[in-house]
Amino acid sequence: MNYKFFLGIGVAVAIVIAGAAVYTGFAHLNLADSAEHDTLYQVSTISALMQGVYDGTVTVAELKKHGDFGIGTFDRLDGEMIVLDGQVWQAKADGTVVPAADDQTTPFATVTCFSPDIRQATPDHAMNLSEFATAMAAQLPSQNMIYAVEIHGTFPSVTVRAIPGQEKPYPNMTVAAAGEKVHTYANVTGTVVGFYTPVFIQDLNTVGYHLHFLSDDHTMGGHILDMTVPANSSVEYDITPYYTVALPTSGAFTGTNLTANMSGAVAAVEQ
Repeated sequence: MNYKFFLGIGVAVAIVIAGAAVYTGFAHLNLADSAEHDTLYQVSTISALMQGVYDGTVTVAELKKHGDFGIGTFDRLDGEMIVLDGQVWQAKADGTVVPAADDQTTPFATVTCFSPDIRQATPDHAMNLSEFATAMAAQLPSQNMIYAVEIHGTFPSVTVRAIPGQEKPYPNMTVAAAGEKVHTYANVTGTVVGFYTPVFIQDLNTVGYHLHFLSDDHTMGGHILDMTVPANSSVEYDITPYYTVALPTSGAFTGTNLTANMSGAVAAVEQ
């Protein structure tokens, strides 16, 4: 089935955020040379996903046209998506990681063309995920921007989860996440992939750091619940001042009540 998307919201948001980049001290940075490469492309909204809108609407093939780096999930909430170097991977609840097929679909994903604008070192002591998020958010040039975030290294510990595929009638995310499968890996080398998102778009995406993991050998991965970040790790940030949201025009999304504030539920599920 072919799906059509309304892109007007994405254009409006892009104008506002791009304007802010000019006036808050980012103009001196060597940003990518086109809006296309400095755009966060997002399928649907986190509020819709939280309320059980799990049917995939955009194919992996289409998603790859909009970015080579990102995170998300798959049709029926079947596992965690990691997009790295243009390849899309599916981390499943059973702990396996497989390449995603081009005809697989996603109900929610965010991708961009990754080109780092900023490199920052973590403090000279190891940190867990909560400590990392607090310390590194304070170092950002502005907490009102969207950043793609990448860390490569050997991590003493990484705890990830994946949610198994759901069956209709779909439960909400809080219920679905109760069935998550959690895996902890020790001394694993790989890449942390994700985004930092500002508070003012909390109804569209997860606030703060939302990170997934993929090991270098592509056998371990998922949504990061916790990790140990080694001292003096290098964190790369790509500022993405343009924001496009592709909203489905058919299916469950169109009839779902998206007026409720889901920020508390999102935070609980993410942790």
